[in-house]
Amino acid sequence: MRIGFMVNDVSTEEAGYTTCRLGMAATNRGHELWVMGAGDFAYDKDDKIRARARSLPKKNYKSTQTYLTDLQGKKALRERITIDDLDILMLRSDPSTDTGFRAWAQASGIIFGKAAMRHGVIVLNDPMGLSKAMNKMYFQLFPEEVRPRTIITRDREEIRQFAKEEGGNIILKPLQGSGGTNVFLVRKDDLSNLNQMVDAVSRDGYVIAQEYLPAAAKGDTRLFLMNGLPLRYKGKYAAFRRERAGDDIRSNIHAGGKLRQAVITDEHLKLAEMVRPKLVLDGMFLVGLDIVGDKLMEINVFSPGGLGSAQKFEKVNFAHAVIESLERKTDYMKYYRRNFSNVEMATL
Repeated sequence: MRIGFMVNDVSTEEAGYTTCRLGMAATNRGHELWVMGAGDFAYDKDDKIRARARSLPKKNYKSTQTYLTDLQGKKALRERITIDDLDILMLRSDPSTDTGFRAWAQASGIIFGKAAMRHGVIVLNDPMGLSKAMNKMYFQLFPEEVRPRTIITRDREEIRQFAKEEGGNIILKPLQGSGGTNVFLVRKDDLSNLNQMVDAVSRDGYVIAQEYLPAAAKGDTRLFLMNGLPLRYKGKYAAFRRERAGDDIRSNIHAGGKLRQAVITDEHLKLAEMVRPKLVLDGMFLVGLDIVGDKLMEINVFSPGGLGSAQKFEKVNFAHAVIESLERKTDYMKYYRRNFSNVEMATL
């Protein structure tokens, strides 16, 4: 199997990233894996998509750090490959990290991935679906039963009125962004400072004002879905919990949250089942659900991370489950002479 992984930038990858774990698993299983960054694509005059990419000679890696060191170093093969000749292209970049002068990179995987689909390359997650999910508005397209009450606006007075209706406690965050940046908990006593908080969040665009869920004080649970279903391998769910650090309202690991083992309940599985139809319809192969109480806080469709955290607690290498699924998809396309659309193949 010939696989391509597209990341933000090969030089900024880290050994703990899920993409790195997937790459090592694919390499160890004997597959030809190529890794490229958002700026490495080209559309050539022969109508083919090509990319400057890196690969490693087949080797049994035992640590992601060694794997990544070789990939970023002199041991890596560096070639200009033809993307159209790949079996699988996985889009594993995070658009929210490419802001400012790299704004051009946010949609590069989607743009070139769409072109690669013409020649039968399986592109995951489906680029058409990803283009719908370029900001958090995508979350509002899921059933209201799974979402906290929310408004999205730049109007201070609308946000103030929403806060009053919610009893004074709401969450403010940017429509675009990740990692807990510019996320505020507004309490009843803070309404006098609401304008300043709205101004801070709205510098980057629209503001999400959201119902505060008291269960958030206990943190959240990240549950992975694959092919539209909870990812389960060797009887274990790919999931983990994140607990808040001190008084910080954010449970993101980047914001100081602590990792804990997750216990997946019927409530978690019910939420997964409720969002399944749209995720399948949009061709979302690998997704991370962030669950607080009986609600979803976020659906991560761009490079969802944390498989290593799930592995740490469950003692199961979930990366192998993902690569095995890619192997099956490649076989399906061979058996059926590529007669499935990309969005159908994404969740088969």
